[in-house]
Amino acid sequence: MDLTGQTAPEIELPRDGGETVRMSDIEGPVVLFFYPRADTPGCTTEAKGFTDAADDFAAAGVTVLGISKDPVKKQDKFRDKHGLTVALLSDEEGDVCERYGTWVEKKMYGKTSMGIERSTFLIGPDRSVVREWRKVKVPGHVDEVLEAARGM
Repeated sequence: MDLTGQTAPEIELPRDGGETVRMSDIEGPVVLFFYPRADTPGCTTEAKGFTDAADDFAAAGVTVLGISKDPVKKQDKFRDKHGLTVALLSDEEGDVCERYGTWVEKKMYGKTSMGIERSTFLIGPDRSVVREWRKVKVPGHVDEVLEAARGM
């Protein structure tokens, strides 16, 4: 599934702290990063990377949102444990993951299961998907997304 050039599916999800986030309420570009599970090594490194670059994204006028299927309470613990400042949204039902095509069949150690494919979407102010990254490798990823956001 390639969403590049298409209108980004709407998001209305609870976030860490309990507020509801609607993409339609956000002005300007948005970065959505989907991560498999809070407080696992790769997800922690990625979320800390986006937190470390939060001021740079804000200076570029970009809102950063992280999304996983973890419940809000787990997102709160994840945020507090690692000092995360980016919004962490809870898609427990998996509806948003389905609409963005990030809920996929994964294979690990010969076993097949369903899970979130680490993916990031850069969404323009007109709500079209400008760029997407699938099967993300964490090292260097935040810098690449920031560079693309600044280039919009």
